[in-house]
Amino acid sequence: MNTRFFSVTLIRPLHLKFLHQKPFSDQSSSWLSVTGNPLIKWPPPPPLTYTQPHQTQTSPNFSQTDFSTISTLLADPAIYPGPFLESSLNRTGIKPEPTILHALFVHFDSSPRLLHTMFLWAEKQPGFRSSAALVNEMINILGKAREFDSAWALLLDRIGGCGDDEEPALVSGDTFAILIRRYTRAGMPQSAIRTFEFASDLDMIRNSDSGTSLFEILLDSLCKEGHVRVAAECFDRKKGFDTSWVPSIRVYNILLNGWFRSRKLKHAERLWLEVKNGSVRPSVVTYGTLVEGYCRMRRAERAIELVDEMRREGIEPNAIVYNPIIDALGEAGRFKEALGMMERFLVCESGPTISTYNSLVKGFCKAGDLTGASKILKTMISRGLFPTPTTYNYFFRHFAKFGKIEEGMNLYTKMIKSGYTPDRLTYHLLLKMLCEDERLDLAMQVSKEMRIRGCDMDLDTSTMLIHLLCKMQRFEEAVTEFEDMIRRGIVPQYLTFQRMNDELKKRGMTKMARKLHTMMSSVPHSTKLPNTYSEDIDAACARRSSIMQRAEAMSNIIKTCKHPRELVKHRSSSENSVWSANQLINDIRTRAKET
Repeated sequence: MNTRFFSVTLIRPLHLKFLHQKPFSDQSSSWLSVTGNPLIKWPPPPPLTYTQPHQTQTSPNFSQTDFSTISTLLADPAIYPGPFLESSLNRTGIKPEPTILHALFVHFDSSPRLLHTMFLWAEKQPGFRSSAALVNEMINILGKAREFDSAWALLLDRIGGCGDDEEPALVSGDTFAILIRRYTRAGMPQSAIRTFEFASDLDMIRNSDSGTSLFEILLDSLCKEGHVRVAAECFDRKKGFDTSWVPSIRVYNILLNGWFRSRKLKHAERLWLEVKNGSVRPSVVTYGTLVEGYCRMRRAERAIELVDEMRREGIEPNAIVYNPIIDALGEAGRFKEALGMMERFLVCESGPTISTYNSLVKGFCKAGDLTGASKILKTMISRGLFPTPTTYNYFFRHFAKFGKIEEGMNLYTKMIKSGYTPDRLTYHLLLKMLCEDERLDLAMQVSKEMRIRGCDMDLDTSTMLIHLLCKMQRFEEAVTEFEDMIRRGIVPQYLTFQRMNDELKKRGMTKMARKLHTMMSSVPHSTKLPNTYSEDIDAACARRSSIMQRAEAMSNIIKTCKHPRELVKHRSSSENSVWSANQLINDIRTRAKET
């Protein structure tokens, strides 16, 4: 396939001086051109409900100067969370407002320790009144970083709000919902359950509908993170304790989704029979859950049968039902059927959504058919649906997979020029592509661009950059990036530390290695390493040699062995895989000689 399918006028804004390729011949305003096809015009970006602080299209309701001043402080590598940051903030003389804090939360969402200090500082300032939304944002950021002790301290200090007009309650069911979701995402289901039980004992939860919705959120969180058996136990326990409780269809939908996500088809179908035979009537969401579940298990035909079944039940299918089918057919490369299903969807009242078209774009990009993807994009735009960063990220995935740096950077440049805001995944894919190709200078520029545009460097992007810096033997910059991660409250992976430590010791950079060790010791971390990593290369070689010797010995035994029972005596369970591999190699060699 022609790798130069992009026909783009190369943009050279000041922030992208690293792009020095010659522009392509086409000087039109189009961005995507496939030989023999009409050009797709780059559409204007959709209207934004919230714009990033650096790209506000209207005047923000806070001082941009104040925002820039605090941003500079938080980004300064010499500024550490705690009293030092607080005193630095005091010296600015800024009077914080909830709106500026919200903007800073968005901009520095991967710097929990700095934001926590800033939030506590703001609450001490005269005239500052926090809000429930701001408290929830702060707890979400702390939970994301697994700083649960700090999150609980924040919550418990504010749980006594009276909730009247003069002093609105800062803690609600939404606050506990955030903690429950963060606990399950951290792989701590029992802590999520205890959080629910604690909240359920509070009057403000018990005397409102929040308790019911919180239980559904608990089940949903558990199921989405793979703890469906734990969710089912909670469900059965609640039914046993309260015989008058009638589960809503939402509860069944959540559990159905959980069983399908865990690929437990029998459990899902058993629950579906319980719904059909019970007093609760299935909804369009129920059928959508079933359809998505069957599609996830690559049983698209059964999913299509359900569309006819729900119509017989008087339930009209919508995007919830059609989108998973189109997505599954596109994933399987069955584009003719996917487009046929799209035609069926077009006659419905709701019609295709942006997710529907994104599914087709994803399918074509995954199949390497960028011509087909561009046609879907053109169709989407002609029907008044604006592409999103997700739409373009499927193209970036393709470029990252095949190392098409020129096309990827051209698309990124055109996105910026046309007013689109790349999301975190866009930058993750770009950095992955550049790091794998060892384009360090370009990767550093993109990381700077990422920060400027309000996407804080997270664990994944920082780790990729550090590993590339080490590979290119720029250890001082790697250590600086490592230090900045810890300063912002992100704990680096132990594998990253171990590799850096090994490299520094090999090169006699003992002072830098000690500094690295001190930094890693300052944060709680796991010392587990993947099985593929070995600190001692000689030990790894010795282990491989031992495996080969055992394989050779087993091969010799096989040659002289006359009875299968004798073979069993010589084989331990750990040697079975070695023996099988060795036998396969011998068979291949024998066949090669015969041919």
